[in-house]
Amino acid sequence: MSQLAPLPLVASLLNAPLPDSGITWLDAARRENREAFAAGGLPDTRVEAWKYTALRALAQRSFASGDANAQTRAVDPSILALPGVDGPRLVFVNGVFRADLSALDSVPAGLTLQPLSQALQGDPEPLRFALSRHYRETGDAFARINAASADDGVVLRVDANVKVVTPVQLLFVGAAAEVDLAWHARNVIELGEGAELTLVEQHVGSGEQVHLATLVSDIELREGARLHHIVLQNAAIGANLIRRSGLRLHARAQATLHVLELGGALVRHDLQAELIGDGAQLDTRGVFMPHGRQHIDTQLAIRHQALNTTSSSNWRGVANDRARGVFRGAIVVAPGADGSDASLSNKNLLLSPSAEIDTKPELEIHADEVKAAHGATVGQLDERSLFYLRSRGIPQAEARALLTAAFCRAVLDDLPNEALREHLSAMLVAQLPG
Repeated sequence: MSQLAPLPLVASLLNAPLPDSGITWLDAARRENREAFAAGGLPDTRVEAWKYTALRALAQRSFASGDANAQTRAVDPSILALPGVDGPRLVFVNGVFRADLSALDSVPAGLTLQPLSQALQGDPEPLRFALSRHYRETGDAFARINAASADDGVVLRVDANVKVVTPVQLLFVGAAAEVDLAWHARNVIELGEGAELTLVEQHVGSGEQVHLATLVSDIELREGARLHHIVLQNAAIGANLIRRSGLRLHARAQATLHVLELGGALVRHDLQAELIGDGAQLDTRGVFMPHGRQHIDTQLAIRHQALNTTSSSNWRGVANDRARGVFRGAIVVAPGADGSDASLSNKNLLLSPSAEIDTKPELEIHADEVKAAHGATVGQLDERSLFYLRSRGIPQAEARALLTAAFCRAVLDDLPNEALREHLSAMLVAQLPG
């Protein structure tokens, strides 16, 4: 639909200066993605992938580009510590790498970990495939603006057959500033053949701010590689956070994801996985828990493209007050992906009559000898369980909290890091009403 003038959000993003890397192919890709964003604009609810997430309010806001004072922003040091996580750490504040907050003295042999800005100054050619990508779908507006504007982020590589013992921590901090900011980060992650890594990704808010942040991650798992990826999103209550994670699993690669979505005002995560090698395996576990007026949208798309691939997904949603949660789980078994085994479950609780959760499981099968199952439910706490706890003398509010916590913890039970598992469980409990 044509417009006389671009919306404030679009105008502010288009008026921001493009990063100038001096790398011909990268600067060309940035210009082309900026032009695609200008031509396509923002998706509306007529675009199927954005059917339940309206951008009208966000579109009326404008944001300043980047944070010139990011290097000196005060950050509470307590947010850096995470139980059970004591390995190398990269920290970004409003999208800018902070060496003073990072921990890179103990990077083990076989692990390359550096900010994207430094990697581009060295040998940028290995990044060409990821950073030259063009996004062509109608709903790819934020991926386009990220590809055009991101000039920092993470480059992480694990050499073939290297097993990184200690978890690696990536921390993205949204810090309060004098104006509302737009900042963008791009991650390029690759595990070589037979490599193993535990990666902990955090999004936290420091102070009250209404920034717009976009993050795009490209993750490649070579043959036989194993990745355990833990994502903790607890952004500031006013933050707008749009992320896209793309995983490609080669033969016999294994990826396990545990995701907690707790913070932010408008939060969206597009998680797209391609099982392109025979015997690849993907397990995803997640909880989204919006409250107040939060809107949290998770889009999970898994594509089986090879023989005997396996995916298992278990997601839980809990909405309170006037919050809204969205979950779309789409599984495609492509032609030739015979012997695939795919399952997806999304169970949801509404703790308030004004809360809403929209869930949409999808399944397409174009191959033979396939096992597949998917299902979704939206309901309230079981009255019989509540009655049982009440009959044992437990007050109603406490009984509701106990049942809700147990409902959510089911997706954390297989997290092997006990200290981290207990910490995440405590964060879930703290989010519960009352």
